[in-house]
Amino acid sequence: MISTSNVSLRFGGKKLFEEVNVKFTPGNCYGLIGANGAGKTTFLKILAKEIEPNTGEVIIGANLRLSVLKQDHYAFDNHPVLKTVLMGNQKLYNVMEEKDRLYANPDFSEADGVRASELEMQFAELNGWEAESEAGTMLAGLGIDESYHHRLMSELVGGEKVKVLLAQALFGQPDILLLDEPTNHLDIYAIQWLENFLLNFENTVIVISHDRHFLNKVCTHIADIDYSKVTTFSGNYDFWREASELSQRLLSDQNKKASDKAEELQAFIRRFSANASKSRQASSRQKQLEKLDFAEMPKSSRKQPYIGFELKRELGNDILTVDNISKKIDGEVILKNVSFIMRKGEKIALLGRNDLAKTVLMDILSGEMEADSGTFAWGGTTVRNYFPTDNSKYFNGEEETLVDWLSQYSEEKDSTFIRGFLGKMLFGGNDALKKPNVLSGGEKVRCMLSKMMLSGANVLLLDGPTSHLDLESISAVNDGIKRFKGNVIFTSHDHEFVQTVANRIIEIDQSIIYDKETTYEDYLESKKRLN
Repeated sequence: MISTSNVSLRFGGKKLFEEVNVKFTPGNCYGLIGANGAGKTTFLKILAKEIEPNTGEVIIGANLRLSVLKQDHYAFDNHPVLKTVLMGNQKLYNVMEEKDRLYANPDFSEADGVRASELEMQFAELNGWEAESEAGTMLAGLGIDESYHHRLMSELVGGEKVKVLLAQALFGQPDILLLDEPTNHLDIYAIQWLENFLLNFENTVIVISHDRHFLNKVCTHIADIDYSKVTTFSGNYDFWREASELSQRLLSDQNKKASDKAEELQAFIRRFSANASKSRQASSRQKQLEKLDFAEMPKSSRKQPYIGFELKRELGNDILTVDNISKKIDGEVILKNVSFIMRKGEKIALLGRNDLAKTVLMDILSGEMEADSGTFAWGGTTVRNYFPTDNSKYFNGEEETLVDWLSQYSEEKDSTFIRGFLGKMLFGGNDALKKPNVLSGGEKVRCMLSKMMLSGANVLLLDGPTSHLDLESISAVNDGIKRFKGNVIFTSHDHEFVQTVANRIIEIDQSIIYDKETTYEDYLESKKRLN
């Protein structure tokens, strides 16, 4: 078991946690949720004892092994892939290293033999004979082929490194597992493997994720960071959300009834307090008023932006024709003879293991990049707008404030209109005067979505539109794209987003290997049958 006792933490005068007392018990998977800035990652680091709280302590049961998903993707660059995974169980890894050193010693002594015997016993107790096989199985499940096992980590690209570090965290059945955004950079197959792994994992898991389907699939409990506290609830994310909304409504109704009663009593008091014959009743009403219980509704740190896309022009029947597009980058084939026709009303999800292939296709269709060969043609009635996965170039200008930044994309230049629009996107008050080049990842995403909403486009190209957003903002984007009356081509690793938005699935692995009008879950079922 892992628990906290009176943990408090302040950063620069900001109160993140106040006397947090929470227990995480074995056999349960806790989804750690909260608004951006609530302190989810910080709290995980406190549990891992990487950050010391101002007050209180973290208590971990004796002899329990805690494992953390490492966030530094370069920390193991000088190590082979398989060894990096084995390092997840440091005690076993140290035994293996010492054994190898002893047996490699040309002057192997009697004392070395005694020590080697001790190490062999420890090795067996730590399940060392199965270690490499277990590590290999994990890597295979996450999509890392055996041919990678003896490559250096420095030879891997970002998504591959994430998979190896995830296997490292999971390796060796840790007693307590701390995972910060484990599904980031994972393809759908790796996410499914991780879901199944965690469903069968018998120890304690605490996980941060913005993938609602993932939280619903693996979590037995939700640990909610809000009001500077951490509160645990039984059930998955959807159960927590519905219960939370119901609780807020009931509390609001209770306060409304109390408020109505108070107004009635106050009116009586005002009306009869000067009337001698009614003064006793007025005095009684005053006492009732004083006893009324107004349940305090604490202000949540959660806020949800408004996402809505309005078409300025109706679409005709011709939307997009793509004919044999091919592209190489640094000599590597990324796209090969990609062809498809997009029809009116379609919302196409681009899927596949290779994120670069999807991004390159989106860049070509948006005009950001040229194909090596092949053509594409947009219909004459289409008005497009693009959300790229890398938006940095949009925030390198000379604009002094967000009001200035958004004005350049708006037909309506009045500052009151712009500030009102920014307010709906959670940039209220002085936040609207921030410099664009100092924004966080999530703030930049909200700005890009604002730009798209003002465009009036009837075709949206979205490459990972929910990256860097909290759960509330993801839900808002999800709902906004569902309501949108135009056409959409998008990429996403968010199961619920793809399931509720897409009506056509195109899977790309250089060429198109799957193209069908279907839902995401039906697509996944068809892939299972093929496997």
